[in-house]
Amino acid sequence: MKRIRTAILGTGFMGRVHLEALRRVEGVEVVAIVGRELASAQSLGAGFGVERSEADYRNVLSDASIDAVHICTPNALHYPMAKDALLAGKHVLCEKPLSTSVETAAEIVRLAAERNLRNCVCQNLRFYPMVQQMRRMREDGDLGRILIVQGNYLQDWLLDETAWNWRIDSKAAGQSRTMGDVGTHWFDMAEHVTGLRVSSLCADLQIFYPTRTRPTTKVETFTAKAVTASGEKVVVDTEDFGSVLFHMDGGARGAMMASQMAAGRKNQLKMEIYGTKASVSWDQERPDELWVGHPDSANHLYIKDPTLLKEQAKSYADLPCGHSEGYDDVFKQIFRRFYASIRDQGSPVEYPQMSDGLRQLVLMDAELKSHRSRRWVDVENP
Repeated sequence: MKRIRTAILGTGFMGRVHLEALRRVEGVEVVAIVGRELASAQSLGAGFGVERSEADYRNVLSDASIDAVHICTPNALHYPMAKDALLAGKHVLCEKPLSTSVETAAEIVRLAAERNLRNCVCQNLRFYPMVQQMRRMREDGDLGRILIVQGNYLQDWLLDETAWNWRIDSKAAGQSRTMGDVGTHWFDMAEHVTGLRVSSLCADLQIFYPTRTRPTTKVETFTAKAVTASGEKVVVDTEDFGSVLFHMDGGARGAMMASQMAAGRKNQLKMEIYGTKASVSWDQERPDELWVGHPDSANHLYIKDPTLLKEQAKSYADLPCGHSEGYDDVFKQIFRRFYASIRDQGSPVEYPQMSDGLRQLVLMDAELKSHRSRRWVDVENP
């Protein structure tokens, strides 16, 4: 098997997650790490045996021996890096959001198509085995016609007023924080599992802390609560909370809520889908469980068992029943499929592409418009 050579752009939380997951994908070799500070790239690379470190990502893009790149930087850098990588002929896997605007995201989508390059947006949460089981149940008609879709994505790592992360700053993260960071995961999963698209929505966003304290030192994602109160007071212009009522194709109705200030909730994405025949409920904090509800018989709580999954969901579970598969495993699953499609250009694309990333930015743009105008907004297809 010819090894595919790839590079990681970014040395923060997501850069490390991608690097660790790639070590578990057959036939892929990480040959370079790029960090804004060369020392951070060298430090991360030393622990994983990656000899090449760079502070300028363009040095990696000019290397013809490198086939693909992973973009794991703050959001504002996604567009220029993805554009440059595609122009350099690299296959690109980009963390979400694809960009900070619909216009720039659409440009990247067009460029990837024109260059005929494999492209992926890391909506990795689709790849839990029980999420795929929900999807296949819907496809097989087990749920009937979808009537209601509801749920939430809740975290508490930015609950403290002194908590800080680059995502709070719109210059680094874009106009939306909570909905852009975790709300996009929820809506991507809702549309992926149901096969329906959100057609209109009404959104309410809220900033609970008008100001926060930005520390003088770098703060890693999910460690924000450890920050002391020392630093500079800054005005907050991205939301701490969002709730959305929405309509989907075919008449389905839905409601969701997202916040990074929900005390005690560490990383709960909850998805509930109610159909005319049955219902399903899944919670990311208990990923191996799937609740299935029936109107005229006993409800069931299923534990992940590859031998009992729908045929098309089985390949998303590598471990037997009783062996949990969690957050780190879904990266392995999406990366495996991305690189398989690079190796075999005729293979099906079984992962979210940049067009899916554009779709989520269109939804996010509609949420912002709805909140500002205090009215329902139609969601256009990109």
